[in-house]
Amino acid sequence: MKDYLLFQLYGPLASWGDIAVGEYRPSYAHPSKSAIIGLLAAALGIRRDEEERQNSLAAACSFAVRIDAMGVLMRDYHTTQVPSAKKGVSHDTRRSELAKKEELNTILSSRDYRCDAVYTVAITVVKDAPYSVEQIAAALQKPVFTLYLGRKSCPLAMPIHPLIIKAETLRDALMTVPPIAELSDITSKTTTNVYWETNIASGIALQHVITRRDEPRSRKRWQFSDRLENYGVFKKEE
Repeated sequence: MKDYLLFQLYGPLASWGDIAVGEYRPSYAHPSKSAIIGLLAAALGIRRDEEERQNSLAAACSFAVRIDAMGVLMRDYHTTQVPSAKKGVSHDTRRSELAKKEELNTILSSRDYRCDAVYTVAITVVKDAPYSVEQIAAALQKPVFTLYLGRKSCPLAMPIHPLIIKAETLRDALMTVPPIAELSDITSKTTTNVYWETNIASGIALQHVITRRDEPRSRKRWQFSDRLENYGVFKKEE
């Protein structure tokens, strides 16, 4: 038997960063590990510049996600003004950037969001983890910092109700937390998607393995490494 910490995420907007080049910022359809670790770190009061604590938390936690509602894609297109880059010149505030209007350039940008998506997340931790699932659950109920869904512009729209379940497999744990009927679209289809890290005993038939670059390496430098993620499905009758 293993302890699983389960909680549900819902908000009008969510964004789960993918590899970004240039002005386009895409989003996966389900949470990234970096976003989930960031959410847990915020709840625990771990700051972004505390790299050792951030890395210890990421190394100790494995996660899985069941997609209860896929939501719909929204692409936000906008323009913004920034000054030309100059050697030895940095700006600590937006006001400083806009100080010299004659030096401003207009750049185009677009960002992807998931609208009205719902997820059930499962967390497990290793034996020598710096935080137990009980401590993480307590922090999620009374977080130190504000929790959000990938970006600060994406707040939670309901309590996440953390719950600790003892189960043999991920499947057994997820079966104890039904989808939120008013928000879920599971009842409208025959299967629902589940993604989990390769070191989790799932009890779910593996369909394929994907590679995501969302394993946190450095929050200060915004660096990530590749991570393998399994994919399978729940049948509707389950």
